[in-house]
Amino acid sequence: MVVFKPWQAPPMQEVVLVRHGETEWSRELKHTGRTDVPLTEEGERQARGLAEALHGREFALVISSPLRRAVETARLAGFEPKLRDELMEWDYGDYEGRRTAEIREEIPDWTIWRYGARGGESVAEVQARVDRVVEELRRADGDVLVFGHGHVLRVLAARWVGLAVADGRLFALDSATLSALGYERDEPVIRMWNAPLA
Repeated sequence: MVVFKPWQAPPMQEVVLVRHGETEWSRELKHTGRTDVPLTEEGERQARGLAEALHGREFALVISSPLRRAVETARLAGFEPKLRDELMEWDYGDYEGRRTAEIREEIPDWTIWRYGARGGESVAEVQARVDRVVEELRRADGDVLVFGHGHVLRVLAARWVGLAVADGRLFALDSATLSALGYERDEPVIRMWNAPLA
């Protein structure tokens, strides 16, 4: 289990990212954008496990996507986040609730990173809103805790270190995992990625 201890905090700001706990759709590998699905019982258990992992940490700011699965994860972990629409998952449009294999029956080389989502958000639209989050994080006076979703948090990590949105494809992110962004001296870096709770 990953447990943060106050004496392990880096000398500069750290941004802790939490992907929400398991949902029925995440378990079934369905693209879940704006559909407001709840956590499964396993997802709730995972979220409660975050309380122990984050015990003793103080955050200047705690923010979350307003979607139920992210907010439930935050609350079960013991936090009452401020909600940010910019942290909502990628709007998958026509691909909502579908698996990648099904979409590739129509578009053989489809990825969200290359094409965006028909009837949903483009790569440029996601970048614009995630860049606003990055600006807010950098203005925070201390460590920040962020609750969100798989694709949007991968975009956030890419943009934090100055990469293109499409480079988020390089950062696999499982449900109920912890990641941390920060700095090495003055260079934005990824300090930890996709760490499971147990």
